[in-house]
Amino acid sequence: MKTWKIYLSGEIHTSWREEIKSGCLAADLPVLFSAPVTGHEASDDCGVAIMGAESDKFWHDNKGANLNAIRTRTLINDADIVVVRFGEQYKQWNAAFDAGYASALGKPIIIMHGAEHQHPLKEVDAAALAVTQTPAQIVDILAYVIHGNLKGYTD
Repeated sequence: MKTWKIYLSGEIHTSWREEIKSGCLAADLPVLFSAPVTGHEASDDCGVAIMGAESDKFWHDNKGANLNAIRTRTLINDADIVVVRFGEQYKQWNAAFDAGYASALGKPIIIMHGAEHQHPLKEVDAAALAVTQTPAQIVDILAYVIHGNLKGYTD
């Protein structure tokens, strides 16, 4: 049986990743998860911590962004499905970029956000194969896609 590789991109301030992982475990889905580095400090400072300090904040950020891009591009390239979560508190420009990158690669994309983001994310939503509001919906989508299981339906 195939093990599906799921990349979880986006908002880092809530437990949505853990909810999806535990839901997939409970549903006994054959999935492996990957994600960007979700610690702000590590993600922001990885470039200068490894390759040396920069006096200009632009180059500080550029070094970190480039190192993070190695991880992100590799894991999105390797993913079977890309899930992108847009949270309420912050604008996730990097998540929008990840969705665009995955779309350009022809990856199936599942977007998750609340109703308040429907209009600002309409182009991102249009590139997705599914737009959801909860981690449980994502687990149900994965169960259906992987096993053909639809809650409440029998053959």
